[in-house]
Amino acid sequence: MKPLGQWRLGTRLALALGALALTVFVIVGWVMVTSMQDFLDRRLDDQMAISQTGAAKEVERYGKVSKLPPDWFAVVYKMQDGELRPQPGEQQPADREEFDAIAKKALNGDLFATDYLRGDGKFRLRACEIVDNEIVLVSAAPLDDRDGTISQLITVSVIAFLAALVALVVGGQALIRRGMQPLSDMADTAHDISSHDLTDSGDLAVRVDKRGGGVEVEELREAFNKMLAHIDTSLVARTAAEQRLRRFIADASHELRTPLTSLRGYADLFKYAAANEPGEREKHLEKLRSEASRMSVLLDDLLLLARLDSAATEPPLRPEELDLSVIAEAAADAFRAGRPSHVLDVDADTVTMTADPTRLRQVLDNLLANAAVHTPAGTSVALQVTAENGWAVIRVSDSGPGIPAADQARIFDRFYRVDDSRTRQRGGSGLGLAVVQSLVEAHDGRIELSSRPGSTVFTIRLPRHSD
Repeated sequence: MKPLGQWRLGTRLALALGALALTVFVIVGWVMVTSMQDFLDRRLDDQMAISQTGAAKEVERYGKVSKLPPDWFAVVYKMQDGELRPQPGEQQPADREEFDAIAKKALNGDLFATDYLRGDGKFRLRACEIVDNEIVLVSAAPLDDRDGTISQLITVSVIAFLAALVALVVGGQALIRRGMQPLSDMADTAHDISSHDLTDSGDLAVRVDKRGGGVEVEELREAFNKMLAHIDTSLVARTAAEQRLRRFIADASHELRTPLTSLRGYADLFKYAAANEPGEREKHLEKLRSEASRMSVLLDDLLLLARLDSAATEPPLRPEELDLSVIAEAAADAFRAGRPSHVLDVDADTVTMTADPTRLRQVLDNLLANAAVHTPAGTSVALQVTAENGWAVIRVSDSGPGIPAADQARIFDRFYRVDDSRTRQRGGSGLGLAVVQSLVEAHDGRIELSSRPGSTVFTIRLPRHSD
């Protein structure tokens, strides 16, 4: 048998209800039996008092009592030589010891007592003076009827209370079980959730749809469904994050493998040239430096993205007061020096703000480099800096072929390339725009893309945080 603590809640509630009802029944039964017994005793006492009052004249005149119920006893005592002596009579008990004792006490006033008369049973005795200090009448009425009535009342009460208790426990358990059915439905839903494989899927389309059960159950059901919705959202986010992480690791491994393979190949060529063709050594050494530089840039971008992802524990920014137009002009000068094949137009207003100048320069360099890499020579590029309603707004645009609509949704994904083969030839890693977006978001800003053939515009909005 299971311990009580392991029983179902409905059973325990029904048993608790039964125990409470049993306590109430015992109290009610005790009060009822006690009240009935007191009532019968008072009624019998009144009957005995009336009987003795009616027999007073007969006792005073004849010294005996003749009109008594057949199962009653009566003894008349008279004072003789200073002692109460019993007088002969027809309805006297076989043993008068209790009568003698109560008769002596009656000289001080009327007296009631309940005694057991040997050989006759339990009786109610009443003693009263008929004539002061001369005649005392003691009568006794049997208590068999009273006790029988009380016993019958107890029997009927016990049977009725037990029947009511059984009905209450059984019916209460059924009602409690029915009332707790919504909780069972929630438990079934929880068990159903445990049967789902949530390792690689965030789909948790399980809810408690049934109604009823009262206000409290409705509140619990609503809270349960909100919790499931929150878990569902969290699982979706976790699954998406895990998938992005797996893709990121795979892409990073692939990107690192390419320069490492090139380094290994150029190292072998350098070794061969050092032994057989000394004139080729500088050429192969330059290739080694180029591939090492490319891998260094890739690793720097990966490290920066990792720091931005863990910004809560390692803040990646060092903000200070700056003029955004100064940073824009410096980025424009560097672009003109490194990309003479493109025409750059700069329109930069003086915009003071609080930000990290190094990271904002990196944002502008990446956007300008992206415009040059993905557009043909001679394409015009524009850089604009303005202040709008408390925001610093940066727009980098070009008049190139534009970005296909199918690629615009993923343009900021890590390692994503619009033209994979061509970008690889130009040295891109697919991390430039991802770094830009992460740095803008680290500054509590946002970046938007608008592109069509002949016009591509990246718009950055940064809060100025400047007095």
